[in-house]
Amino acid sequence: MVNTLAKALVKAIGSAVVFASLSHAQTEADRDRRLAELERKVRILDPSFKADEAAFDDRLAALEKRIDEVLARSGSPAASTTVSASAQPLLPKAPLEAISVTGDYQQSLEGETRLPVSGYMDAHFNKAEGEPGRGDFHRFVLLFGHSFSDRIKFWSELELEHALVEGGEEKGEVALEQAYLDFLVKPWLNFRAGLVLSPMGIVNERHEPPSFNGVERPVVETIIIPSTWREMGAGITGDLGRGFRYRTFLMSALDPSGFDAEFGIQNGRTGGFESSFRNPAYAGRLEYAGVRRLTVGISGYTGVSSGDIVAVTPRTSIVSFDGRYSFKRIDLRGLFANTWISKSGELNLAMERLTGLNPNVGSQMRGYYAEPAVHVFPRRWRNDLILFTRYEKYNTQQQMAPGFVPLPEFNRSSLFAGVTFKPNADVALKFDYVFNRNAGSAIRPLNGLNLGLGWWF
Repeated sequence: MVNTLAKALVKAIGSAVVFASLSHAQTEADRDRRLAELERKVRILDPSFKADEAAFDDRLAALEKRIDEVLARSGSPAASTTVSASAQPLLPKAPLEAISVTGDYQQSLEGETRLPVSGYMDAHFNKAEGEPGRGDFHRFVLLFGHSFSDRIKFWSELELEHALVEGGEEKGEVALEQAYLDFLVKPWLNFRAGLVLSPMGIVNERHEPPSFNGVERPVVETIIIPSTWREMGAGITGDLGRGFRYRTFLMSALDPSGFDAEFGIQNGRTGGFESSFRNPAYAGRLEYAGVRRLTVGISGYTGVSSGDIVAVTPRTSIVSFDGRYSFKRIDLRGLFANTWISKSGELNLAMERLTGLNPNVGSQMRGYYAEPAVHVFPRRWRNDLILFTRYEKYNTQQQMAPGFVPLPEFNRSSLFAGVTFKPNADVALKFDYVFNRNAGSAIRPLNGLNLGLGWWF
């Protein structure tokens, strides 16, 4: 019995190591709650074990040490498979578990490379004020990876949106969100090529439903920074040590015919379909996570946008700053982003001649948000209840080209108040109510109630 429990706990400790390596893709609270659950299992096996409030790595090392001691006493051969946290980096060496959508890979306990299969899904119910409610199975996403060798890895993400696809009907789409190869050279220098996510902001690379509060993704990270923004590209990634990591890519440019005042540059994404490399764009991100529970980042993008519909080629540039911090049971998250579009006046006139409608594209777009959240349940509980509020301010006509006047209805703000309940770290039941405002009086945006169910595995 002891030996069976010990082997199960070795697997659980392996899962904790995997989770530590994926902590950038989950909340700090989720990671700590999983570790607390492992400590509870160890106490079942060895009641004399007592957890303390040390740092995560120290607590994990204490768990592994105690498991080594128990296995040594029981004579289990599995003792040789555990990893010493003090002697080894936090590498994924567990049986197949859920893995990060940003492309981490796993091995079996025997060192054999395993095929990672993962996924995430979310279903929404949205009801705008005075309108009937609508349900939508918004996303069904499967992720597949393969290790050709220790240094060549493949990762992909295939998404079905809105549950159904029919020819000629606006009922959904099947989209490839990622598909790339990693060539691993050194921790600080690796190469990536294929269909890659632009490393902008917080949510674009980490968009699994349990990783953020609110039923819908933040508005600023949807129209000022496009959401699930992927392009054909190639570049380098790496961990510089001391908490610094980076990603930078040469990638296909945006299509300016999709720009407008309502959705910003969101519809300028090409998604890897006939992407323009006439003037490749550059995107990069530098993150610092050297202080426990703190992550800050700066992202940048610049490129000459071009397409087949319109001859105007404006340069589009974006800079964003973001941060996440946890203190005890309080989480803080925020982001600021500014977008510049050159030749926006020429683009507006050209699109008006082509379509008869002026898209009113601004020469500058700006947005920011701040989100405090409180974890109600104690950290040692397996369940989590998060109360949050998020204020977003976004203006897609922050500045206009000479001769064009900004419209007040595009100077908008949203205040979200809601709750996220997690019966498991990878499952989230969400509720929020949003108060929408703009600077105009002619057109008033509607408030709304949102319900969501999201999970990943």
